[in-house]
Amino acid sequence: MKIGMVSPYAWDVPGGVQAHIKDLAHYFQGAGHEVSVLAPALDEASVSEDFVVTAGRPVAIPFNGAVARVLFGPVAATRVRQWIHKNDFDVLHLHEPAIPSLSLLACSIAEGPMVGTFHVAAPRQKVAFAIAPLLEPVIEKLRARIAVSEVARETLTIHLDTDAVVIPNGITVDFFASAEPKAEWTKVLTIGFLGRFDEPRKGLELLLRALPGIAKSIPSARILIAGPGEGLELMQSVPPNLRNRLEFLGRLSEEEKAVFLRSIDIYVAPNTGGESFGIILAEAMAAGAAIVASDLPAFLNVLGSGRYGLTFRNEDASDLERQIIRLGQDANLREELRGRAREGARRFDWSEVGPEVMNIYHLARAASERVQVGSEPRSWLRFLTRDEG
Repeated sequence: MKIGMVSPYAWDVPGGVQAHIKDLAHYFQGAGHEVSVLAPALDEASVSEDFVVTAGRPVAIPFNGAVARVLFGPVAATRVRQWIHKNDFDVLHLHEPAIPSLSLLACSIAEGPMVGTFHVAAPRQKVAFAIAPLLEPVIEKLRARIAVSEVARETLTIHLDTDAVVIPNGITVDFFASAEPKAEWTKVLTIGFLGRFDEPRKGLELLLRALPGIAKSIPSARILIAGPGEGLELMQSVPPNLRNRLEFLGRLSEEEKAVFLRSIDIYVAPNTGGESFGIILAEAMAAGAAIVASDLPAFLNVLGSGRYGLTFRNEDASDLERQIIRLGQDANLREELRGRAREGARRFDWSEVGPEVMNIYHLARAASERVQVGSEPRSWLRFLTRDEG
């Protein structure tokens, strides 16, 4: 099968949606299918995957508590049209087609077998879907809809009055399970965090507020902090006598992330909102880390409502502190959770998730039908093809 995928977000900026598309493309290539991905890129030279076609440089817009780097406008529309016309796809898989992006442009331009995957979890944030009345005629062109979680499905139902089948994000379990732990990180109790420092919803500030109590109860504990951001500014918010408990690792490659997750005793996800799935939790489970996470609905779903990790009340630093101390002081509980987590991670492996997605492709595609360029975008979508500047 010849599969086209569209990423709404910049390919060379780390993100869960981009990682999902990349892994899905690799999975289908490994199964013998031909895959092409169309995506924005800040720097075309940084895109190493030969199956990625860059569509231009994105612009930054605030979206769902973060900054989304997306691409639209007349040049982008032309590139989408040319890419679709050139490739003669059997199916077109559009990720996040409900936001102004390449995916929405592709949905408006193309005709035929199209599948949409919805990642956003924002059931209460109407502003994120303010253009929903304009989107509905476009979204109706999708033959099938996937939501990565029940929360994402609820968002779709509330704002766009349509439904979707839930298929979770996928991971390669053995990649994380087989990583070699870093010896220097295993000598003391090690707590890990991974996320962008400049996004308050990732919750790092909450973890730092819990640090004094953690240090008092577990004197040897260290916190490894990974991800892009300015560590020096964050360090100023930590009492001087506790700063040596922190180590900032910067942005990690996929291989470095696997080593990081295999080396730590406890992975902490103190996110405060805006999470539709929690792929990092599935990866931490596969690596065998004991987990403490906020009780966001998406996280509860990944963690089996507490079977695969402990949860704390969202935005409650005191409860976060208590759960970390509880887990840090109980080696038997840590080992029990590690074992359960490894078992639970299997349901997210691409060997389970990939065939589910392929089944949706078959449902969306009639015999011998192909994706084609349709008519020009309708007048109410002209805002997508205007100049980005």
